[in-house]
Amino acid sequence: MMRILWVKMGGLWPPTSGGRTRSLQIIAELSKRHSVSIVTTHTAGDDPAGLVDRLPYVERILSFEYGVAKRGSTAFPAALAQSWLSRDPVDLWKWRVPSVRECVDSLVRSGEVDVCVADFLFAVNNVPLNGPTPVVLFEHNVEYLIWKRLCDIETVSWRRALLEIEWRKLRSREAAACRNADLTIAVSDDDCRRLGTLAPEANITWIPTGVDVDYFAPGIKQERPAHLVFSGSMDWHPNEDAVRYFIADILPLIRIDIPDATFSIVGRNPSDELRSIATAAGVEVTGTLDDIRPALAEASVCVVPLRAGSGTRLKIFEALAMGKAVVSTTLGAEGLTMESGRQFVAADGAREFADAVVALLRDSDRRHRIADEGRAMVMARHSWAQVAKPFERQCQSAVDIHGQLGTATRRHPHLSPARSAR
Repeated sequence: MMRILWVKMGGLWPPTSGGRTRSLQIIAELSKRHSVSIVTTHTAGDDPAGLVDRLPYVERILSFEYGVAKRGSTAFPAALAQSWLSRDPVDLWKWRVPSVRECVDSLVRSGEVDVCVADFLFAVNNVPLNGPTPVVLFEHNVEYLIWKRLCDIETVSWRRALLEIEWRKLRSREAAACRNADLTIAVSDDDCRRLGTLAPEANITWIPTGVDVDYFAPGIKQERPAHLVFSGSMDWHPNEDAVRYFIADILPLIRIDIPDATFSIVGRNPSDELRSIATAAGVEVTGTLDDIRPALAEASVCVVPLRAGSGTRLKIFEALAMGKAVVSTTLGAEGLTMESGRQFVAADGAREFADAVVALLRDSDRRHRIADEGRAMVMARHSWAQVAKPFERQCQSAVDIHGQLGTATRRHPHLSPARSAR
């Protein structure tokens, strides 16, 4: 049995994002066989008490109240300006939390931790790398690539310049984090190769993406004719960019052929500006839902028109598990072991994407055949119990190798200097 310390910035409950869902499911599986402690943060809208109820086998959960400035908020420019005085990009700088770091250091010094999991890159400033306890960096995304892709599609010159600075700083820090961690775990073979290129000397592996095939099941509600759905956290910029792109460039083309086509945006924290754009286009924005399944169940086709991002999209596997046909950009589906035309349809460019959606809406037999094959695939290979097993093996391997090497042979300097306890 391993004693696992899991450090996650930005909260875990409710599971309103793909990253939270992936972490929760893996923690739940690990806690059935190992002693797991969690150190995390929470802010308005989070529910630390609900997290305790959701993870009954976890030994202890320590959650610190802490909020950060998000893109588009009035506080974000100040946070960005302050980060320029540091080597950290803003997304790393704003997650330096002394109370979390002191708590983690104390638990590690107690000698009661066999392995520390830094969940997302943004946790690394709060864990003691190159210390007596091995650190596993869980990379849900190649973070710098998200910012680079946003930079590539940005049309406003001053914003593009800022994004250029940020993605380059983030690339440097991400490479250092991978080198200094005992092990980095990516969520796809694609991301594993990218991180390996970024930090060739790092120890990097990957696990597949999972889905709760019992929770996301068909038949909850009848689908609406010609109804399209996008699901995802709307406070994540690549998702907002995707739905803006869909509303502006793709939906009008679909409605030329299918005038009655409707579209719903399902996800937490949509901006006021997005709501205004959606209202003008006759698009529904649900906002935060306690249960997204009824909204997904109404979809004839689920759309994933992502132009930026990294990692893998749980939203695709959730739609497949519910027996829904999915049309996605190649980027949106990257890292997922699917074949276009069988378990989903890949389409890039506004015209190709619109044509793919229209073709599925007009051909119910093909739409249902693709949906059925997609569900069969995730049922067979992508339950969370199956995904957690390689994660567990890799953590045990990191513990074993760290113990064999000993701290004397560690080569890399600290990425994040320890703060003295108050």
